[in-house]
Amino acid sequence: MGQPATKEKEQEEGEEEEDPSPVDTKPECEESCKPRCVKQLLHYEACIKRIEGSPRKHCTGQYFDYWGCIDKCAAPKIFRTLK
Repeated sequence: MGQPATKEKEQEEGEEEEDPSPVDTKPECEESCKPRCVKQLLHYEACIKRIEGSPRKHCTGQYFDYWGCIDKCAAPKIFRTLK
């Protein structure tokens, strides 16, 4: 039986050591995209004001439009950081 491979030998073979604490870049990417989605945010906020006091109405569509805009902007940035 051979000896176990050392870290130096693994690095020579092209294997990289995994980062022990990965960083979640999604919140940062989403924050950077919010300024691009102001129009959708304003529509959502206007809907909330418009239906205030109406128990059967909701602004789910506007909410999803806002977060859809953020997701569309943030997704390419997030996927670029993945290994």
